[in-house]
Amino acid sequence: MYTSYIKGLGFYVPENRVTNNDLSELMETSDEWIQERTGIEERRFAIKGEDTTTSMGVKAAEKAIERAQIAKDEIDFIIFATLSPDYYFPGPGVLVQRDLGIGTVGALDVRNQCSGFVYALSVADQFVRTGMYKNILVIGSELHSHGLDMTTRGRNVSVIFGDGAGAAVVSRSIQEGRGILSSHLHSEGQHAEELSLIAPGMGKRWVSDILADNDPDDVSYMPYMNGQFVFKNAVVRFAEVIHEGLAHNGLTSEDIDMLIPHQANLRIAQFIQNKFKLSDDQVYNNIMQYGNTTAASIPIALTEAWEKGKIKEGDLVVLAAFGSGFTWGSVVMRF
Repeated sequence: MYTSYIKGLGFYVPENRVTNNDLSELMETSDEWIQERTGIEERRFAIKGEDTTTSMGVKAAEKAIERAQIAKDEIDFIIFATLSPDYYFPGPGVLVQRDLGIGTVGALDVRNQCSGFVYALSVADQFVRTGMYKNILVIGSELHSHGLDMTTRGRNVSVIFGDGAGAAVVSRSIQEGRGILSSHLHSEGQHAEELSLIAPGMGKRWVSDILADNDPDDVSYMPYMNGQFVFKNAVVRFAEVIHEGLAHNGLTSEDIDMLIPHQANLRIAQFIQNKFKLSDDQVYNNIMQYGNTTAASIPIALTEAWEKGKIKEGDLVVLAAFGSGFTWGSVVMRF
């Protein structure tokens, strides 16, 4: 029976740094207000004409492939997680395949927002375990900044998000006890509209409706978040799915060497850290520098923690995410 493990990691963020003070020049907010509620100090915004969701994913992927010490043509399959594709269709998976010059391998797009990378990693794990593929490229990439309402009206959402990409090469192993031990996925669609962008879309308001109305106060095509409700659900589901992953493998929180939570809000991560009685060395957060990069947040944080030597071979690493859908999940791995 095969197992899967992460053979290479990489990430990319745009050079354009946007501080809280920069945002205060665009809307009624302040560095103190943003940090108190989110922990974010700055984020990266793409420059139009330079970075796209696909191009950022490609740059992260190139690093991951290089570090995996394999050739591009050894990639058997591509999984791309994002809520911000370059095109409404096709998805960015095929664009990455084209831009990397990889042969006619399959490409799959995952639309699970903040939990997208966890879902994508679980799919890669299953494909490798069955022997179908040997090396799978998994990418999480987001370009939020071009779709945010950078006025006081949209500040509750706009101050949170940033742009960037992370990637992992998931490869086959026959070494028992190494790599991905288990993944655990959940959803609760009854709360779908509590964190959503409902237009343009076939079910609500399509592009033709927006153009015909030409209403400057129309907010249907802007992200909406019921912040307090999302926070309350997130802290519960994060804890549940981490417990589920540990229990499935006969482990406890004391066995965790590194927890990488989705970088949604520093206050959520701190709540979970306290709940599991983890030290600062057992949890990695970088939302302070990058904001919430949705599907990219976990691979960016995982890569950065590994680059800094905070994750070593043999460490027990737990990934956990919660977001729009609602969807949530965890991955437990022996790095």
